[in-house]
Amino acid sequence: MAATKLPPLSRRRALLGLAALASTSCRRRGSPSPPEPAPAAAEAAPPGWKELAFEPESGGEDPQRALLLAPAAAGAPPLLVALHGRGEAVRGVEVGARGWRDDYALDATLKRLLAPPLAPEDLGGMVKRERLAQLNASLRDHPYAGLCIATPFTPDLRDRSVEGAASFGRFVVERLLPRARAEGGCQAAREATGIDGVSLGGRLALLVGLSNPDVFGAVGALQPAVRASEAEMFSTLARRAMERHAVALRLVSSEADPFLPAIQAISDRLRQDRVAHELLIVPGPHDYAWNRGPGGVEMVLWHERVQRGLSPP
Repeated sequence: MAATKLPPLSRRRALLGLAALASTSCRRRGSPSPPEPAPAAAEAAPPGWKELAFEPESGGEDPQRALLLAPAAAGAPPLLVALHGRGEAVRGVEVGARGWRDDYALDATLKRLLAPPLAPEDLGGMVKRERLAQLNASLRDHPYAGLCIATPFTPDLRDRSVEGAASFGRFVVERLLPRARAEGGCQAAREATGIDGVSLGGRLALLVGLSNPDVFGAVGALQPAVRASEAEMFSTLARRAMERHAVALRLVSSEADPFLPAIQAISDRLRQDRVAHELLIVPGPHDYAWNRGPGGVEMVLWHERVQRGLSPP
């Protein structure tokens, strides 16, 4: 899909983006406002979800947790690692690991993908008619066949560099993926392995995924918490990854996302450096309702298509 172009953005929106980034990276005291309840938040793990505990391997590490969804499907499904945002990171390991299931209502998203066509309300009303038609055409031509989805706790790292994300990347690659494959029957091929996330998780998905192109064949980011000044860094990381292996790369933002100017700047630099990628801009704000609507639908369907070798909508 061709990149979506918007009119030039105001200085005010750019400043809003910087303010939002500062709030995700610098504010560490107190607790964020709790999210509004998900439409169908479950008190107990629904069928198909398994909780994974990882004890520290050395004295300097913290315990880790993840949820794993392994669908009852014929054959071994592809595997997606989905990372949550900062709102869950500051609420602790247990809450964070359950973020996509409990706070972002991923079960409801998957249920609708299995029973198309999608209606505007399935995306919280945050969808344009043309995009909804594209999603439904894809589901009509190739019914959604399922993914293994692993949702680890995503840390709010003080060091926001490539090097700062390396330890979390090692956990994902060396501990989470092998266990998810062993316990979920997921595929092991890099072409069938993806990573994505929202906001803080989108940033980490880019850093971890593009640092490990021999592991991840698909890398996405939903409203990633990035700065325009980091465009060269992300483009260099992506270019070096593509020199090693072809990676399907996608950035997703929304019209009222304060990170949109920075995401567009990174896309512009990727295009300038001839790094193949997709930029998708949809309606909506940067909030929980968006995660439960366009965020979850776009993430899951894109990865399921790409990781099965199908054309994404």
